[in-house]
Amino acid sequence: MANEKELSVLEMVASRVITRADVTFADARSAIKAMQKTNLLPCSNEHITRMRTETINVPAVEEIGYFENGFLKCTSWGLAPAGIAKTQGDFTAPDGMEVFLRIRPIISRGKQMTALQLGSYNALVVPSRFVDVIVDKTMAISLMDNNGLVINTLNDPDVELATRLAGQEQSGLSAAHFYTAVRRNGLVVVVMEPRSLQVAQFKNQMTKFLPIGVFIALFTVGIVYWMSKKRLSPKAELEIAVRHREFIVHYQPIIQLESGICFGAEALVRWRRPDGTLVRPDLFIPLAEESGLIVPITDQVVETVITELNSLLVHDRTLHIAINLCAEDIVTGRILDFLDKRLEHTGIHKAQIWLEATERGFINIDAARAMVDRARKSGHAVAIDDFGTGYSSLQYLQGLPMDALKIDKSFVDTIGKNTATSSVILHIIEMAQELALFSVAEGVETEIQAAYLRAHGVNFAQGWLFSKPLPAKEFIEFHTSNKQKFGSAPEVVRFIQR
Repeated sequence: MANEKELSVLEMVASRVITRADVTFADARSAIKAMQKTNLLPCSNEHITRMRTETINVPAVEEIGYFENGFLKCTSWGLAPAGIAKTQGDFTAPDGMEVFLRIRPIISRGKQMTALQLGSYNALVVPSRFVDVIVDKTMAISLMDNNGLVINTLNDPDVELATRLAGQEQSGLSAAHFYTAVRRNGLVVVVMEPRSLQVAQFKNQMTKFLPIGVFIALFTVGIVYWMSKKRLSPKAELEIAVRHREFIVHYQPIIQLESGICFGAEALVRWRRPDGTLVRPDLFIPLAEESGLIVPITDQVVETVITELNSLLVHDRTLHIAINLCAEDIVTGRILDFLDKRLEHTGIHKAQIWLEATERGFINIDAARAMVDRARKSGHAVAIDDFGTGYSSLQYLQGLPMDALKIDKSFVDTIGKNTATSSVILHIIEMAQELALFSVAEGVETEIQAAYLRAHGVNFAQGWLFSKPLPAKEFIEFHTSNKQKFGSAPEVVRFIQR
């Protein structure tokens, strides 16, 4: 009975793995199909931008390449060096897609990838994507094609043994392992687990000691509960999301209140899971900050902004994008080195990248002052975000060489209401003006709020009155339409190019 239950668990895991592999193949195929439908001039700026957009929109795909006459001509990173010939794939999937298991991108010089080619296009996928499931480390997984060619593994399986087991019955027991094999769409997944490590066997042995049966029962329940929590650990899921770059960026336009011009946007991170669902930032940002995963997430936001908006920022020097920093980046300043490296050769001016941090990032005032001073000397503008909700005071602001102050939505919401905190927003606005800081109001939702802020000299605003946060393509369309309607403001240009 216990053996049957364990095999059932392995079968469930194998089914999840092969489904994950199917989804990854399907995602890559959809990206390639989307490119095949375009009528853009091959390897033109528009064509490369479209390939780049597809890599952003399809989480599984890291890079897309275009081949002409058997040679790589360009990728989503740009034009390819001459003479890179297409080679023979390792195997062909049932739908005709050619699979190259171990290649290293020549242009991006990234890590080893799996390439999936259909017609003139290929899509590069991180190999671990195919077996991206959360399982105990005791479960060893092998994903193969029908001929036993290994696509990827998880938890260091005995590949030779897995290959032999793939040719046997669907599930069973070997001398040392439970195992199961599942086949679908030209793929085979083999999942193995040592028999000696099974909780079921441990439980059967322990229950022989009847005098302490109650204790053992409680202990076993605790072990099962711990293991279930481990398998479903939010931190583990977040680690996988970071590793596989499941984070996307939406852009909320920032409007100059006096003119209506779109002055820029705040880059807001979103977690898009493999099934397409979005996880709200308030559900994962606190965990990311607590676990330290916020640092690589911030790096991914920077890279996404540069990839998605490079052409727009180079074309319009009056535009800026604000990126939120975590407290650790304020203390260490390491984000500045990262930005220097990523902005190199992009044509984007550092003044077009604003840096924002909430008040808790400035608790270590000496470290914060050093970081802010270095950032501004480098060319970045720096803003304090969600002002009034944390630890800041006039003394903090006077001690920091800031450029802008962002007024939290909670204070904007009090406009036009007779509440105990209604007067706070006016004090914040006056404080910004006294310190010669630009002011940005967040969460503006009504024209009454906008009129009040405009009348009291607030410079900029963002919120649903103007636009919700938008994916890159929609933000570019919004900005283009706004620019056609309102043009550019000279004072904005002077500020960015200060």
